[in-house]
Amino acid sequence: VHQSKMEFFCKLGYGKQDICKVLENLGQEALEDDVLKELIRMGSKPQALEDQAQPSQVKLVARGSCSTSPGLRWLGEDESDSSDSLRPIVIDGSNVAMSHGNKEVFSCWGIQLAVDWFRERGHTYIKVFVPLWRKEPPRPDSPIADQHILEELEKQSILVYTPSRKVKGKRVVCYDDRYIVKVAYEKDGVIVSNDHYRDLQNENPEWKWFIEQRLLMYSFVSNRFMPPDDPLGRHGPTLSNFLSKKPVLPEKKWQSCPYGKKCTYGNKCKFYHPERQHQAQISVADELRAKTKAPLSQGREEERCQCSP
Repeated sequence: VHQSKMEFFCKLGYGKQDICKVLENLGQEALEDDVLKELIRMGSKPQALEDQAQPSQVKLVARGSCSTSPGLRWLGEDESDSSDSLRPIVIDGSNVAMSHGNKEVFSCWGIQLAVDWFRERGHTYIKVFVPLWRKEPPRPDSPIADQHILEELEKQSILVYTPSRKVKGKRVVCYDDRYIVKVAYEKDGVIVSNDHYRDLQNENPEWKWFIEQRLLMYSFVSNRFMPPDDPLGRHGPTLSNFLSKKPVLPEKKWQSCPYGKKCTYGNKCKFYHPERQHQAQISVADELRAKTKAPLSQGREEERCQCSP
């Protein structure tokens, strides 16, 4: 009886010492419910609960260690996944599909190319908005290519259909652009489209700023999805910083002076002089003036000393 009860409560995760104490107090013939109540009253906890209650200790890794264990992290390193530092992506499905189809065919393959490009970069939140009527069979006036891709993306919870219905034979379509901008704005993400959404910019001043700063345009080059390396212009952020929540500032690189040691600009020179690292960078003219003033001032002090009684 003692052995069976020990095995039973050990399986529950309680320590052998606590179990022995309770059995000595209550007796070997005590009921299991009474033993369990006594263990709880003593404050004993199963091993699994104790492990959860204890704070996880930070493990230190020696600098230069080649260990690839995923549990070892640097002290102070953010334990969040790298995908958390990337912005959510909201794709204008109609714009991307028509752009890939040369504005003649709704090419679903273009949507797949765009989704795959962001997946390869590590983005986990990707949403594509397409009107619901695109699920209908293609017609001569609105051809659709590779329509099965829409079904696959919908199963993966990537594609979202915007509502549409028919009223007295006429199709009533909700404005999908509003869905795109609203979701991207709430998620603080990036809009992938070649549309400027001027009507929505005029509608809401906050959306106007957001569209201007978070619109990522693109091109298709030989079935290759290619966004620009400078989404906001030559003087704006790089593509990686544009798609990241925590942009990395580039290191400031100094260009060496073309005149080298012959440069006479001194501290006014905008270029880098490695030979002047530990010297006061003053111009040659100022240095000559300082040298000429020094002996003149010394001579005047000597004359004053001689004239004084």
